[in-house]
Amino acid sequence: MATISKKEQQRAVHGSLALAQILRRLPAPKLSLDYDSEADVLYISLKRPQKATTTVELENGGILLRYRGRDLVGVTVLNASHRAE
Repeated sequence: MATISKKEQQRAVHGSLALAQILRRLPAPKLSLDYDSEADVLYISLKRPQKATTTVELENGGILLRYRGRDLVGVTVLNASHRAE
């Protein structure tokens, strides 16, 4: 297990609580998170993992909404570790 400073611990807890508040409002019967630390990408699947048919990038960039037909099935967050700062 990695050792992190108190400041990093506080940021991690704050970010986790903020994420939890957002996630509980999503219409997701089955939610899964996967973080690729090497690529710094967070994958959020709102339904069982499945292929998206359409991807839309939000205006601010780095956040991709993944749709299968008209249903939002996932969100991909690029440079995820820099988003909490």
